[in-house]
Amino acid sequence: MATNTELEIIDEISLKYPKKYKVLILNDDYTSMEFVIDVLMTIFHKSYQEAESIMLEVHKKDKGVCGVYTYEIAETKVMQVHKKARDSGFPLRAEMEEE
Repeated sequence: MATNTELEIIDEISLKYPKKYKVLILNDDYTSMEFVIDVLMTIFHKSYQEAESIMLEVHKKDKGVCGVYTYEIAETKVMQVHKKARDSGFPLRAEMEEE
């Protein structure tokens, strides 16, 4: 049987969900629309239609949300975008911000 002290400790424990972070792709004047669509499909696993929609948002509003993830996953996605862009000769940038 639990004592009152044990019950008080159990009551004080509360679960906190990890913060979520949006990964955004930023517009530039050099990266092709086709490359942005490819990045969205390969790194963010978007369908062609979703990728095209996000790419148009980036084009019109200077940035677009690619997905929402925990910190470590968002950080990895940003690094993957930068590496793929660099390897392909594009200046495409991504960033993360707290949701």
